[in-house]
Formats: sequence, C-alpha cells, structure tokens
Amino acid sequence: MPKRNSVNFLPTEKLAAGVAVGAVLAGSLGFAVATGVSGDEATAGTATGAAQAAAMAGPPAKAKAKSAHKSAAKSAPKIGTMSKQKAAQEGYSVAPRAVKSSEVIKLAEKQVGIKEGKKGQTKFHDWYVSSPAAKQTAKRDGGKVAEYNGAQWCNMFVSWLGAQLGVKNMGFDAYTVEHASWLKKTGRWGDTAKPGAIVFYDWDKGSKGKIGDIDHVGVVAKDNGDGTIKTVEGNTSDAVQKHVRSKSQVVGYGYPDYAK
Repeated sequence: MPKRNSVNFLPTEKLAAGVAVGAVLAGSLGFAVATGVSGDEATAGTATGAAQAAAMAGPPAKAKAKSAHKSAAKSAPKIGTMSKQKAAQEGYSVAPRAVKSSEVIKLAEKQVGIKEGKKGQTKFHDWYVSSPAAKQTAKRDGGKVAEYNGAQWCNMFVSWLGAQLGVKNMGFDAYTVEHASWLKKTGRWGDTAKPGAIVFYDWDKGSKGKIGDIDHVGVVAKDNGDGTIKTVEGNTSDAVQKHVRSKSQVVGYGYPDYAK
C-alpha cells in the first residue's frame, strides 16, 4: 500500500478530500451510531488516505442543544447499565462508566511515541477493524472493512481512547467529519476548549471553517489561556504526538459525557 501523508503534508490531505467512496476508499469511512459511534484527521478516503470534511462549527443555541441532547437520549441505549458482553458488542473494551477527562488525557499521553508499522498499520487500526463500528461505517459509506487498514487514523486514535476506558458518548468512528457531525447533532458540540474535549481542525479556514472542512482531530490536554491549547494527537508525522496549537485552527470541540 502506498505511503499515506499525515498532518505535516496538508496539501495532499486537502487534495484527497472529496475522493469518491468505493472499492478504492480506505478508512475515510466514518459512522455515528446511537451509542456515540462517530468520526479522523483525514481518516483515509483512499488507500493513500483522504482528508475530512463535516457540518457547521460553533456552539449550537442552548435550546437546540438541549432538544438535540434529549432526542438523542431517547434513541440511544442506556449504556450506563450495559453488561460487559453488551459493551463488547458495542465496541467497548470495558463497560461504559463515569470516566474523568483526566483519565483520557493520561491514557492518550501514554501512547505518545507510538509509530506506524508496516503498511502504515497501528494498534488503533487493529482495534477499529475488529470493532462493530467498522462494519457499520463501511456499510454506511459503501466501502469495505479491510480498507481501514493502513488508512489515516487520527480519529481511530480518539475512538480507541474512549473504547479502552468506557467513556460514555465519546463516539467511535474513523472519519472526523461524521464524528463531529454526530457530536453536534446530539448537543455535544461547542467552541470552548476543555480538558478531554475532542478538538477538530481545519488547516485552511480554521475557526471560520465548517464541520465539512475538518482535516484532523485530537484530544485537548490543557487550555493554555493564551490563545493556544496543548493536545495529544494520532497520525501526526505517522505517530502519536503532543502539540501546542493555536485556537484559530479549531473548527469546534466535542464533549463526551465525562464524570463531573
């Protein structure tokens, strides 16, 4: 499989955006299931990877957000009381529980330094390909599960974090655009950087971009208070790395259901 470009090669990511879904698609397929399965820096749209795109950035009006959240709660399974067997069927490594944002940040930081292996594969690919989400997203987007192997994986990394810890409504997806769209639809979207928030970027339009323009995703470790954020991100220079990024590059943030 040809080498895919990661965050350091933005023109290629942008060029890849919009590639038609089909047999040549690889991993850019994303999906948002009722339990929170959803959205990657450019989870590949082809075997060489494809950049992402998804819906409007910015916080929804309070009334709309509350209504969307209430509607989602009715349709989503009660994952707080899920058995281990059911949790595994939904893609979790442990039953969903009250997880603190600090736990996600700690687990993310432990992955720093992990690099791609042969054909661009990582343990995050292995997990996603074996998860129920992969079958659902592939079916939704008209691709094949095997095409996620070696694909862009920033969103697989974020999804993996949620699955390992049992984070409620973090979302499982390989495609940043779909992930962000689901978070907004369910009232878990805004423009405030918070520790543990899922951060979505657009390298061209930044904060003026829409969800459909999203290129990359990571997890916020800290708001530095100076217009920048500290993050942990997968698929940057083909590895998991820490970064300090300007908020001007951020389209929006997704908020999983963390413990208070």
